[in-house]
Amino acid sequence: MSHFDLRSAARPDPDQPMVDIADYVSDYRIDSQEAYDTARYMLLDSLACAMLAMKFPECVRHLGPVVPGATMAGGVRVPGTSHELDPVQGAFAIGAQIRWLDFNDTWLAAEWGHPSDNLGAILAVADYLSRKAEREGATPLTVREVLTAAIKAHEIQGGYALLNSFNRVGLDHVILVRLASTAVTTRMLGGGKEQIVNAVSHSWLDHGALRTYRHAPNTGPRKSWAAGDACRRAVIHALNAVNGEIGYPSALSVPGWGFYDVAFGGKPFRFERPFGSYVMENVLFKISFPAEFHAQTAVECAMALHPQVRDRIDRIEKIVVETQEAGIRIIDKTGPLANYADRDHCIQYMVAVPLIFGRLTADDYSDTVAADPRIDMLRNLMQVKENPQFTRDYCDPDKRYIGNSVQVFFKDGSSTAKISVDYPIGHRKRRVEGIPVLMAKCEAALRAHLPAGQVDRLLALAAEPARLDALPVPAFMDLYRTG
Repeated sequence: MSHFDLRSAARPDPDQPMVDIADYVSDYRIDSQEAYDTARYMLLDSLACAMLAMKFPECVRHLGPVVPGATMAGGVRVPGTSHELDPVQGAFAIGAQIRWLDFNDTWLAAEWGHPSDNLGAILAVADYLSRKAEREGATPLTVREVLTAAIKAHEIQGGYALLNSFNRVGLDHVILVRLASTAVTTRMLGGGKEQIVNAVSHSWLDHGALRTYRHAPNTGPRKSWAAGDACRRAVIHALNAVNGEIGYPSALSVPGWGFYDVAFGGKPFRFERPFGSYVMENVLFKISFPAEFHAQTAVECAMALHPQVRDRIDRIEKIVVETQEAGIRIIDKTGPLANYADRDHCIQYMVAVPLIFGRLTADDYSDTVAADPRIDMLRNLMQVKENPQFTRDYCDPDKRYIGNSVQVFFKDGSSTAKISVDYPIGHRKRRVEGIPVLMAKCEAALRAHLPAGQVDRLLALAAEPARLDALPVPAFMDLYRTG
């Protein structure tokens, strides 16, 4: 970076990664039918996750205005509620709903994350702009335009995650939610390339949230609203940029003061491939279990073993769980588990529950279920270790597997077979098998919270993609309203 003269006040050209994002968001035409089909399921699944979150008072209390009474007539509708908020707080609320139960889509690479988190910002801005357009006699946005923005947000977040590990420098993956949402919502608000670069520069100047709240001994519920917080900040940057706020062209690269030197060990970002629609096409759905994704196949293994062990729990001597290196680093956890957030990020807990009960639901992370002494007994009998082949397959761009195996050994010397699953039902390689199960998950979540007529209408639209794509955003958001 010797081209910088830190004595000179002359502003340099913008850092190339920021320019590349602006070019992609402004110019790239998505022509992948698979990306749009996957995005449609992603949208339906994410809002189903939001409806499931409405069962939890800890989530619901976050969903209104920051200051009681600070509503916005004609503002953003928060699904499953009667709230109407400004787009900034609306982005937070929707983002928190979607992420609350750790049940929305996932992307695993050098960095981890949940690209559908960006829907908090995208849906809030889309509803705000569309309702405003209708009041002014203009044309609202359609669901198809929401899908386009989502594909691009997925691509930005996932593209950065492929080779750049923010977790290794202690930063949380929601830094990439803020980045992607800033870029796409600036474009949605009418910003051009210069405004997108400016907004993105502010996103990088924010540095990043620490991962402290995701790991023992500090794991807590902030991890459930951190993505919403990133969406909220993104919309602020987007609104500021389209209102003329200047940017900071070397926010990444300026020596001493830029993101690379301050937060990334002096290393520039690396990229595996140009932006396209790869991430949406390959995104992982959480279909069967609300569990941290590195454990999804471990839960499948435990479910398969349940019939063999359910009547022999007290005769188990040890349980051997093999996982990937990333799984060891994130969810291998011993000792007391303080809360829901601790439990859904503990591979031992997520294996013990299905071995005992033959299920793993959101309610299984509650204090009531966790009080069953058999769970901690089994946790204490588990040996969790890395399987190098699982790690290699996890890092292979043509596989992106998330393998786990579980084997149970008994005190009489007998054992179960070693059950291994390379990739879960939500993987691209299992789409044909997975989509019907995904839609069953969606229907159950919707019927548990919304009026039957609205659910019937949503499911009918889901069965006719062209009609759903053409639906104006306000009409789509109306289908998720209550009160």
